[in-house]
Amino acid sequence: MEVSLEAPLQEVVTDDIFLGGKLRLLQPARGHRAGHDAMLLAASAPSDARRAVDLGAGVGAAGLALAARIENAEVVLVEIDPAAAALAARNAARQQPDLSARITVVTADVATLGRPSGPALPAARTADLVLMNPPFNDPARHRTSPHAGRALAHSVADADLDIWLRAAERLLEPGGRLALIHRPEAIEAILAGMKGRFGAVTIRPVHPTPAAPAIRVLVGAVKGRRTAPALLPGLVLADRDGRPSAEAERILRSGEGI
Repeated sequence: MEVSLEAPLQEVVTDDIFLGGKLRLLQPARGHRAGHDAMLLAASAPSDARRAVDLGAGVGAAGLALAARIENAEVVLVEIDPAAAALAARNAARQQPDLSARITVVTADVATLGRPSGPALPAARTADLVLMNPPFNDPARHRTSPHAGRALAHSVADADLDIWLRAAERLLEPGGRLALIHRPEAIEAILAGMKGRFGAVTIRPVHPTPAAPAIRVLVGAVKGRRTAPALLPGLVLADRDGRPSAEAERILRSGEGI
């Protein structure tokens, strides 16, 4: 359903249902839109998280899905686009039950987080979990969208992942955990950025169907650990006929963790 927001949010948005109705999100009708990636990212996070930060939160999809799944978890949503951040705040308040008491929305550039000159929240070394859904498309390999909001959300060089990973390290307490979703082609850049900062890396490929190559990877890591990486069993979203798999239904409709 499309609705029109009052000023200052003069934009047509849709009212979308996720997790079988457990989550409702207002999001722009055009440009970058939340989907399965955000839900998979939230589901991949450890269930004992209590102080989480969602980097590049957009309208709040992953962070709000996490808060809906983990009772009492507090989540800071960080988004550089003021319009998206405003929608994230509205989305927190419209959930049943209202999640706004456990959600803080910060409009900021990821590069400034955890620094003396940056925003007061999220503060350095206070999070036990950082969620990360970085812009996917390296401009060197992908055509950038003409829509400004979509380009901002989707396009960044793989080399700039280091900026996001440095921010995550600054925000996490010792032993804090990182969860991110990205394209399989970015694995080399992700592992390079984690070197010396994170260990106990886990990599779970996400396949659209059993015989298809992975289209995403879910990556987990622990700050300060030196344990070798592990490749986990893949997640298959649908069978050969396109019917959702039982695991995908459990995650994307029932809102359970992976």
